[in-house]
Amino acid sequence: MTDETTPAAPAIPAEASQFDFWLGDWDVSWGDGLSGTNHIRKVLGDRVIQEDFDGERDAQLYGLSGSVCGNDGRWRQTWVDDNGTYLHFVGGWEAESSDPAEPGPRMVLVHSREIEGKPVQLRMVWGDIEPDSLTWRWQRSADGGATWTTNWELAYWRR
Repeated sequence: MTDETTPAAPAIPAEASQFDFWLGDWDVSWGDGLSGTNHIRKVLGDRVIQEDFDGERDAQLYGLSGSVCGNDGRWRQTWVDDNGTYLHFVGGWEAESSDPAEPGPRMVLVHSREIEGKPVQLRMVWGDIEPDSLTWRWQRSADGGATWTTNWELAYWRR
């Protein structure tokens, strides 16, 4: 029962299902035979995507993220890990990619910061999305997003 002073929760935006391809349990691999796992689920009334990344065995990295689709239809993600890293990203679903090297629909989230006194953009790209696999790319741009370099590429396979 709600009272007259409790505001109603805002409606869930239509875009809130755009990250559903990522839900589930995944085996992840990258580099020269490194591997880990990632558990992705909806929490908090299905409003938030929670990530639990475990790459400790090979990469000595354990991290968590929370992603939410705002009422404006844009996605925001916060990442924290056992190295003390804190990053925040903003972006969304791209039905078509303008990059021929990464065709097809994809999710793109971007973070801007300064590294060594210079502005840099970092982005995560979920692409090559199939029911039981996808590719996640960690990319960097030092020219305002005109060009991107892939620094880390992970292959996801549904468990």
